[in-house]
Amino acid sequence: MVNDCLNRYNAPILPPIARSLPIMNCEFSIKTFDELTSVDLYHILKARSQVFVVEQNCAYQDMDEVDFDCLHLIAHQNAALVGYCRIVPPEFNKLKSNLSVADPTIKINHTAMPAIGRVLVLSEHRGDGLARQIMTQAIAHCRKKYGKKRPIIISAQAYLLSFYESLGFVPEGEHYLEDNIEHVKMVLYVAKKNKIKKESTDIASTTTKVLSFLLFIMAALFVLGLLYLMI
Repeated sequence: MVNDCLNRYNAPILPPIARSLPIMNCEFSIKTFDELTSVDLYHILKARSQVFVVEQNCAYQDMDEVDFDCLHLIAHQNAALVGYCRIVPPEFNKLKSNLSVADPTIKINHTAMPAIGRVLVLSEHRGDGLARQIMTQAIAHCRKKYGKKRPIIISAQAYLLSFYESLGFVPEGEHYLEDNIEHVKMVLYVAKKNKIKKESTDIASTTTKVLSFLLFIMAALFVLGLLYLMI
C-alpha cells in the first residue's frame, strides 16, 4: 500500500487541500555533487532513506552512480533540510519519452530530456505547499540550464496525475509497476506560446486598425455634414 509520502522519482503525495494551504517559507540551494559538503550529503541520504526505504517499506538501492552527475536541489528551513530533489541532465537521463511532438519550432531531440526525481518532503513539513515549490524551482532551473523549449520528463505515481497535470505535465504511454507502485511517464512540454502570443497580437493590431478607420470615416462624415449645413 502506498503511504502518504513521496515516491523516489517525483513529487510528494499531497492531500486534496494542499493546493490551498499557505506556502511554506524556505531557502533553496542547488549544487553539483562535488559542491555538496559532507553534511549536505549526510542529510540528503538520510532523508532519502527515511522516505523511500523506511516509510515506503521498500528495500532498494537508493544510492546510484547517477548521483555523481546530478544537480541536487535542497530546501532549507532554519538551516535544516526539509525537502529535496535531484535533476538528471539530459545526457545522463535513461528515462526516455515516446512522445511524438510535431512542432517545427523546437529544434531538439525529444529523447534528450532532463529528468526530475528523488523528490521528497519530510513528513513533519508536508501539506504546506513545499512539494509544489520544489517542483517549480526544479522546473525553472531546467528551463534556465537546458533551454526553455526542452521538455522535462518524470516517472510519476499514477494517482498523482492531477498534481503533475496542474504543473503542466502530460501523461504518455501505459502505466507500469515500479517497486510494486503504479507509475506513468509524464512530460512537461512547452507549447507554442510565442506563436499564440503573436497571433493574439496580430488580431489585436488588426482590430485597432479597423476601429481607427471607422472612426476616421465617422469624423469625415461629420465634417461633411457640417459643411453641408453651412452651405
